[in-house]
Amino acid sequence: MDDAPVAVVTGAARGIGAETVHRLAGAGWRVVAVDTHANDPDVPYPLATASQLRAVAEPYDGRVIATFADVRDLVALSGAVRLAEERFGRLDAAVAAAAVLTGGGRPLWETTTREWAPMFDVGVHGVANLARAAVPALLRRPEPRTGRFVALASAAGHCGVRHLAGYVAAKHAVVGLISALAHDLRGTGVTAVAVSPGSTRTDMLTETARLYGLDTVEAFADHQLLDRILEPDEVAAVAAWLCSPETACITGTVVHADGGFRP
Repeated sequence: MDDAPVAVVTGAARGIGAETVHRLAGAGWRVVAVDTHANDPDVPYPLATASQLRAVAEPYDGRVIATFADVRDLVALSGAVRLAEERFGRLDAAVAAAAVLTGGGRPLWETTTREWAPMFDVGVHGVANLARAAVPALLRRPEPRTGRFVALASAAGHCGVRHLAGYVAAKHAVVGLISALAHDLRGTGVTAVAVSPGSTRTDMLTETARLYGLDTVEAFADHQLLDRILEPDEVAAVAAWLCSPETACITGTVVHADGGFRP
């Protein structure tokens, strides 16, 4: 056991979540990397695999532990937090990066509750479940605390996007959840922040392109002032930075890591 800081990261098998694990581990953190390892019949594209999650943890010689849990399962997430405390002795940050995209490509009135449900169950309830599991552990650290809770929202959650009403609503809900959580954490030394990426080169963006009938994600670059698609590591750099003690003045708000996104 050493004094290295410890994080739990959900959605850790690929995309921004995986890159956040790499960023933290590269900076000396110990990480419990969490993801599911089964597809969902209500999600129209393949989810992360067990081998992808293990590959994220493999380079770090035990400093990153891969564990499988569905963020919709509070008991499983509590187990991941318990694993962090048992193996590494503490918890300093939790990053909620798990999300899915379902029911897009059509106007709101043509989508069903079943199509909407996974985006809220994973992308909103999953964030709340991680907070329920992780915040008590963050508060178990002695004062003065430097605990961090970081959730991935989206630029879409701030401005609306055509034919993605459910996803927009779910990500907007994450922003509200973080704002309220920060108030609940007032005076504890633990902060809560959302990160809103723009169009980022992930499996979810590939699915978005499919919903819009596009052959490539590059068309989304037109909506960003950088005139390019963001890379997952760029957004992960922001999420990892927000886990650090140096970001104590940032709470109850959103960091827009969006490349200048404009719908």
